[in-house]
Amino acid sequence: MTKNISAALPLLTRMNSILEQSKEDNDRQFVTALGRGLTLLSAFEHHEQLSHQQLCQMTTLPKATITRLIHTLITLGFLRMTEHGQYQLGSSAVRLSATAWSRHDMVAVAEPLLRQFASKNEVSVNLATEVEGEMRYHACCRSPARLSVNLQVGSAVPVARTAIGRAFYAASSPARQAVIHNNLQEHLSTEDYTHAQTALASAAGHYAVHGYTISDGEFSTDILAVAVGVFDVATGQYAYSLNASVPSANWESEEYAAMIVPKLQALAERIGSGV
Repeated sequence: MTKNISAALPLLTRMNSILEQSKEDNDRQFVTALGRGLTLLSAFEHHEQLSHQQLCQMTTLPKATITRLIHTLITLGFLRMTEHGQYQLGSSAVRLSATAWSRHDMVAVAEPLLRQFASKNEVSVNLATEVEGEMRYHACCRSPARLSVNLQVGSAVPVARTAIGRAFYAASSPARQAVIHNNLQEHLSTEDYTHAQTALASAAGHYAVHGYTISDGEFSTDILAVAVGVFDVATGQYAYSLNASVPSANWESEEYAAMIVPKLQALAERIGSGV
Protein backbone atom coordinates (compact mmCIF):
# COMPACT_ATOMS: atom_id res chain seq x y z
CA MET A 1 0.00 0.00 0.00
CA THR A 2 1.44 3.38 -1.06
CA LYS A 3 1.15 6.24 1.42
CA ASN A 4 4.05 8.45 0.41
CA ILE A 5 2.00 11.64 0.66
CA SER A 6 4.21 14.72 0.34
CA ALA A 7 4.93 16.36 3.69
CA ALA A 8 4.82 19.72 1.92
CA LEU A 9 1.07 19.41 1.35
CA PRO A 10 -1.35 20.98 3.85
CA LEU A 11 -2.13 18.55 6.65
CA LEU A 12 -5.83 18.32 5.76
CA THR A 13 -5.01 17.48 2.13
CA ARG A 14 -2.63 14.75 3.25
CA MET A 15 -5.17 13.31 5.69
CA ASN A 16 -7.95 13.26 3.09
CA SER A 17 -5.64 11.53 0.62
CA ILE A 18 -4.67 8.88 3.16
CA LEU A 19 -8.33 8.24 4.01
CA GLU A 20 -9.18 7.80 0.36
CA GLN A 21 -6.15 5.58 -0.28
CA SER A 22 -7.01 3.35 2.68
CA LYS A 23 -10.57 2.99 1.39
CA GLU A 24 -9.36 2.07 -2.10
CA ASP A 25 -6.91 -0.47 -0.68
CA ASN A 26 -9.57 -1.98 1.59
CA ASP A 27 -7.12 -1.69 4.48
CA ARG A 28 -8.75 -3.71 7.26
CA GLN A 29 -6.21 -2.50 9.85
CA PHE A 30 -7.10 1.15 9.24
CA VAL A 31 -9.64 2.54 11.76
CA THR A 32 -11.73 4.80 9.57
CA ALA A 33 -13.61 6.50 12.43
CA LEU A 34 -10.33 7.45 14.11
CA GLY A 35 -8.93 8.64 10.79
CA ARG A 36 -11.95 10.84 10.24
CA GLY A 37 -11.66 12.35 13.72
CA LEU A 38 -8.01 13.19 13.19
CA THR A 39 -8.82 14.57 9.75
CA LEU A 40 -11.34 16.90 11.33
CA LEU A 41 -8.72 18.12 13.81
CA SER A 42 -6.26 18.70 10.96
CA ALA A 43 -8.67 21.27 9.52
CA PHE A 44 -7.54 23.62 12.32
CA GLU A 45 -3.92 23.70 11.09
CA HIS A 46 -4.37 27.20 9.63
CA HIS A 47 -7.58 28.27 11.38
CA GLU A 48 -8.22 29.41 14.94
CA GLN A 49 -11.98 28.79 14.71
CA LEU A 50 -14.26 26.96 12.27
CA SER A 51 -18.02 26.52 11.96
CA HIS A 52 -19.86 23.23 11.50
CA GLN A 53 -20.50 24.14 7.85
CA GLN A 54 -16.85 24.98 7.22
CA LEU A 55 -15.76 21.65 8.71
CA CYS A 56 -18.19 19.83 6.42
CA GLN A 57 -16.87 21.70 3.39
CA MET A 58 -13.20 21.29 4.25
CA THR A 59 -13.26 17.60 5.18
CA THR A 60 -15.98 16.56 2.65
CA LEU A 61 -17.40 14.30 5.35
CA PRO A 62 -21.20 13.92 5.76
CA LYS A 63 -22.92 16.44 8.02
CA ALA A 64 -24.14 13.74 10.42
CA THR A 65 -20.62 12.31 10.68
CA ILE A 66 -19.20 15.75 11.45
CA THR A 67 -21.82 16.21 14.18
CA ARG A 68 -20.88 12.92 15.86
CA LEU A 69 -17.16 13.59 15.57
CA ILE A 70 -17.54 17.06 17.07
CA HIS A 71 -19.55 15.67 20.00
CA THR A 72 -16.91 13.00 20.65
CA LEU A 73 -13.98 15.41 20.37
CA ILE A 74 -15.66 17.95 22.67
CA THR A 75 -16.38 15.21 25.21
CA LEU A 76 -12.70 14.21 25.14
CA GLY A 77 -11.52 17.82 25.34
CA PHE A 78 -9.93 17.99 21.89
CA LEU A 79 -12.44 20.58 20.70
CA ARG A 80 -14.39 23.31 22.44
CA MET A 81 -17.30 25.51 21.36
CA THR A 82 -16.88 29.27 21.47
CA GLU A 83 -19.58 31.64 22.66
CA HIS A 84 -20.29 32.41 18.99
CA GLY A 85 -21.08 28.76 18.17
CA GLN A 86 -17.84 28.00 16.37
CA TYR A 87 -15.26 25.37 17.26
CA GLN A 88 -11.60 25.58 18.20
CA LEU A 89 -8.99 23.22 19.57
CA GLY A 90 -9.62 22.33 23.21
CA SER A 91 -7.44 21.77 26.26
CA SER A 92 -6.57 18.15 25.45
CA ALA A 93 -5.27 19.18 22.02
CA VAL A 94 -3.38 22.08 23.58
CA ARG A 95 -1.71 19.83 26.18
CA LEU A 96 -0.74 17.32 23.52
CA SER A 97 0.58 20.01 21.20
CA ALA A 98 2.54 21.61 24.05
CA THR A 99 4.36 18.32 24.52
CA ALA A 100 5.02 18.10 20.79
CA TRP A 101 6.14 21.72 20.55
CA SER A 102 8.56 21.16 23.41
CA ARG A 103 10.32 18.79 21.03
CA HIS A 104 9.94 21.07 18.02
CA ASP A 105 13.08 21.99 16.08
CA MET A 106 13.03 25.63 17.15
CA VAL A 107 12.53 24.69 20.77
CA ALA A 108 15.28 22.09 20.50
CA VAL A 109 17.58 24.79 19.12
CA ALA A 110 16.50 27.19 21.86
CA GLU A 111 17.06 25.00 24.90
CA PRO A 112 20.90 24.95 24.98
CA LEU A 113 20.96 28.66 24.10
CA LEU A 114 18.61 29.41 26.99
CA ARG A 115 20.78 27.48 29.43
CA GLN A 116 23.87 29.32 28.29
CA PHE A 117 22.11 32.68 28.41
CA ALA A 118 20.68 32.10 31.89
CA SER A 119 24.02 31.02 33.30
CA LYS A 120 26.02 33.82 31.71
CA ASN A 121 23.62 36.63 32.63
CA GLU A 122 22.21 35.20 35.90
CA VAL A 123 18.59 35.50 34.76
CA SER A 124 15.67 33.15 34.24
CA VAL A 125 14.75 32.90 30.57
CA ASN A 126 11.67 31.37 28.95
CA LEU A 127 10.14 30.78 25.52
CA ALA A 128 6.34 30.86 25.14
CA THR A 129 3.42 31.32 22.76
CA GLU A 130 -0.22 32.30 23.20
CA VAL A 131 -2.85 29.56 23.54
CA GLU A 132 -6.51 30.25 24.46
CA GLY A 133 -5.77 33.61 26.06
CA GLU A 134 -2.70 32.51 28.01
CA MET A 135 1.02 32.29 27.36
CA ARG A 136 2.04 28.62 27.29
CA TYR A 137 5.69 27.90 28.13
CA HIS A 138 7.66 25.63 25.74
CA ALA A 139 11.18 26.04 27.11
CA CYS A 140 12.37 27.27 30.50
CA CYS A 141 15.71 27.81 32.16
CA ARG A 142 15.85 29.11 35.72
CA SER A 143 18.27 31.61 37.14
CA PRO A 144 20.60 30.71 40.01
CA ALA A 145 18.72 33.42 41.92
CA ARG A 146 15.56 32.22 43.64
CA LEU A 147 12.31 33.55 42.20
CA SER A 148 8.89 33.24 43.78
CA VAL A 149 7.34 31.68 40.66
CA ASN A 150 8.63 28.34 39.40
CA LEU A 151 7.49 27.95 35.79
CA GLN A 152 8.00 24.80 33.77
CA VAL A 153 7.25 23.58 30.24
CA GLY A 154 3.46 23.59 29.92
CA SER A 155 2.95 26.32 32.53
CA ALA A 156 0.62 29.15 31.56
CA VAL A 157 0.66 32.84 32.56
CA PRO A 158 -1.61 35.79 31.69
CA VAL A 159 -1.04 37.56 28.38
CA ALA A 160 -1.72 41.13 29.51
CA ARG A 161 -0.03 41.04 32.93
CA THR A 162 3.32 39.59 31.85
CA ALA A 163 6.17 40.91 29.76
CA ILE A 164 6.29 37.70 27.73
CA GLY A 165 2.59 37.97 26.90
CA ARG A 166 2.75 41.64 26.03
CA ALA A 167 5.76 41.08 23.77
CA PHE A 168 3.98 38.30 21.90
CA TYR A 169 0.96 40.54 21.39
CA ALA A 170 3.02 43.57 20.38
CA ALA A 171 5.06 41.62 17.82
CA SER A 172 2.07 39.79 16.33
CA SER A 173 0.23 40.73 13.15
CA PRO A 174 -3.07 42.62 13.44
CA ALA A 175 -4.93 39.40 12.56
CA ARG A 176 -3.15 37.48 15.31
CA GLN A 177 -3.80 40.32 17.76
CA ALA A 178 -7.50 40.11 16.94
CA VAL A 179 -7.45 36.38 17.77
CA ILE A 180 -5.76 37.15 21.09
CA HIS A 181 -8.43 39.73 21.91
CA ASN A 182 -11.16 37.20 21.12
CA ASN A 183 -9.51 34.60 23.34
CA LEU A 184 -9.16 37.07 26.20
CA GLN A 185 -12.75 38.24 25.86
CA GLU A 186 -13.96 34.65 26.14
CA HIS A 187 -11.88 33.84 29.21
CA LEU A 188 -11.91 37.10 31.21
CA SER A 189 -14.57 39.08 32.98
CA THR A 190 -15.66 42.33 31.34
CA GLU A 191 -13.64 44.37 33.84
CA ASP A 192 -10.50 42.26 33.45
CA TYR A 193 -10.82 42.32 29.68
CA THR A 194 -11.01 46.13 29.71
CA HIS A 195 -7.84 46.27 31.81
CA ALA A 196 -6.17 43.78 29.45
CA GLN A 197 -7.01 45.91 26.41
CA THR A 198 -5.46 48.97 28.02
CA ALA A 199 -2.32 47.09 29.09
CA LEU A 200 -1.80 45.52 25.68
CA ALA A 201 -2.31 48.78 23.81
CA SER A 202 0.23 50.48 26.07
CA ALA A 203 2.68 47.61 25.68
CA ALA A 204 2.34 47.65 21.89
CA GLY A 205 3.14 51.36 21.86
CA HIS A 206 6.19 50.85 24.06
CA TYR A 207 7.36 47.93 21.93
CA ALA A 208 7.05 49.95 18.72
CA VAL A 209 9.41 52.57 20.15
CA HIS A 210 11.80 50.52 22.28
CA GLY A 211 11.62 46.98 20.89
CA TYR A 212 10.72 45.24 24.15
CA THR A 213 8.07 45.01 26.87
CA ILE A 214 8.49 45.11 30.62
CA SER A 215 6.69 43.90 33.72
CA ASP A 216 7.89 45.16 37.09
CA GLY A 217 6.07 43.38 39.88
CA GLU A 218 2.76 43.09 38.02
CA PHE A 219 2.57 39.31 37.68
CA SER A 220 4.56 38.62 40.83
CA THR A 221 5.56 41.44 43.16
CA ASP A 222 9.21 40.44 43.38
CA ILE A 223 9.91 39.72 39.69
CA LEU A 224 11.23 42.14 37.07
CA ALA A 225 11.00 40.84 33.50
CA VAL A 226 11.56 42.12 29.98
CA ALA A 227 10.58 40.32 26.80
CA VAL A 228 10.91 40.40 23.01
CA GLY A 229 9.20 38.64 20.12
CA VAL A 230 10.84 35.72 18.32
CA PHE A 231 10.46 35.78 14.54
CA ASP A 232 10.36 32.30 13.00
CA VAL A 233 12.06 32.52 9.61
CA ALA A 234 10.59 29.12 8.66
CA THR A 235 6.98 30.35 8.92
CA GLY A 236 7.54 34.06 8.35
CA GLN A 237 5.73 35.14 11.51
CA TYR A 238 6.30 35.81 15.19
CA ALA A 239 5.66 32.38 16.65
CA TYR A 240 7.02 32.90 20.18
CA SER A 241 8.18 35.48 22.66
CA LEU A 242 11.16 35.33 24.98
CA ASN A 243 11.63 36.83 28.43
CA ALA A 244 14.43 37.30 30.93
CA SER A 245 13.55 37.84 34.59
CA VAL A 246 15.37 38.65 37.81
CA PRO A 247 14.42 39.49 41.41
CA SER A 248 13.17 43.09 41.29
CA ALA A 249 15.10 43.93 44.46
CA ASN A 250 18.37 43.51 42.56
CA TRP A 251 17.75 45.99 39.71
CA GLU A 252 16.14 49.26 38.71
CA SER A 253 13.92 48.54 35.72
CA GLU A 254 15.58 50.98 33.28
CA GLU A 255 19.08 49.80 34.14
CA TYR A 256 18.06 46.18 33.79
CA ALA A 257 16.42 46.79 30.42
CA ALA A 258 19.46 48.67 29.13
CA MET A 259 21.69 45.76 30.13
CA ILE A 260 19.62 42.75 29.07
CA VAL A 261 17.47 43.83 26.09
CA PRO A 262 20.24 43.92 23.43
CA LYS A 263 21.39 40.49 24.57
CA LEU A 264 17.83 39.15 24.61
CA GLN A 265 17.17 40.51 21.11
CA ALA A 266 20.32 38.81 19.83
CA LEU A 267 19.22 35.55 21.47
CA ALA A 268 15.75 35.84 19.89
CA GLU A 269 17.33 36.33 16.48
CA ARG A 270 19.49 33.22 16.91
CA ILE A 271 16.54 31.12 18.00
CA GLY A 272 14.30 32.36 15.19
CA SER A 273 16.89 31.72 12.51
CA GLY A 274 17.73 28.28 13.90
CA VAL A 275 21.45 28.95 14.20
